[in-house]
Amino acid sequence: MFKKTLYGIFTLFSVITFLFFLFYILPSDPARMMLDQRETQEQVDIVKAKYGLDKPYYMQYLYYINDVSPISFHSNQASDFTFLEENKYNYISLLETQSNTIVIKTPYFRTSYQKKGKKVSTIIIETLPNTIILAVSSITIAIVIGLLLGIFCAMYSDTFIEKLIINTSAIGISVPSFFSAIIFSWIFGFVLHKYTGLNMSGSLYSVDDFGEGVFLELKNLILPSIVLGIRPISVIIPLVKNSILETYNQDFVRTAKAKGLSKISIIKNHVFKNSMNPVITVVSGWFASLLAGAVYVEYIFNWNGLGKEIVDALNTLDLPVVMGSITIISLIFIIINIIVDKIYTLIDPRLIKQ
Repeated sequence: MFKKTLYGIFTLFSVITFLFFLFYILPSDPARMMLDQRETQEQVDIVKAKYGLDKPYYMQYLYYINDVSPISFHSNQASDFTFLEENKYNYISLLETQSNTIVIKTPYFRTSYQKKGKKVSTIIIETLPNTIILAVSSITIAIVIGLLLGIFCAMYSDTFIEKLIINTSAIGISVPSFFSAIIFSWIFGFVLHKYTGLNMSGSLYSVDDFGEGVFLELKNLILPSIVLGIRPISVIIPLVKNSILETYNQDFVRTAKAKGLSKISIIKNHVFKNSMNPVITVVSGWFASLLAGAVYVEYIFNWNGLGKEIVDALNTLDLPVVMGSITIISLIFIIINIIVDKIYTLIDPRLIKQ
């Protein structure tokens, strides 16, 4: 677990470094993006001085790492350009020297270029919960349907209906989510709207037509959840089937057969648990992928999540929002992988020694 945590920290550090050099060095002038193409050079120079964009790239990089790190340095020299802008976040002092103070704080992803004065962390806090709700709903649908159909295919292997399910799942994995989103939105939200009652687009909360309140719209969760769940369902079904059949041919299952246990009882009490390791791997990976893969699905359904926010930020060159959002998604990937490793040891204690 300790090694995995260190590896996760290194991975996150690498992602942050890549994002910085991708977005801060390739653009010709981040300060002008922050303002407007029609601003005067004097105004641009002021912004550059404020955010340290007039410094060498390696200094800018150190400033950014210092901002996003939970442990960072605060300059005690008010006249200098500091690692930490004045009052931009709260912190707790750990160690103070004559010139600097080492502090602990929440990571600071700076402020949005387009939403003047609004912290990127605030934008993420406002949109990430909707993306998590969508991802959890999608993976829940995928797990339930995938497990049921996978077990069914294992029990009735080589039958016509089993082949139909497997071939259909192959089609499901080959269709991009954004294309499925367009088709589902048009068919169930427009063509069949009077029967389904579903909307072509909409977020978890909607505003009253007269602006008098905000209302929960759970029905807007149905279509994007199904669309995002199609591809993991298509992966889980054959994986569960093959994993169960492989386990079913092992020696301890032959012993259970010799005792006269039924096929359903053997799969339920002996095979299922021993077949779940590869399934957990896929499910955990897909859950993390759904957080990132929801980008275009959220945009098509106008779902107010982090994915839609990333697309909007890319369209407006709002670099801090893009960088902060991708960093948070990467962190979630890492945390999920660490949790999955722990789950492995609970399912199969033999993995602790490996």
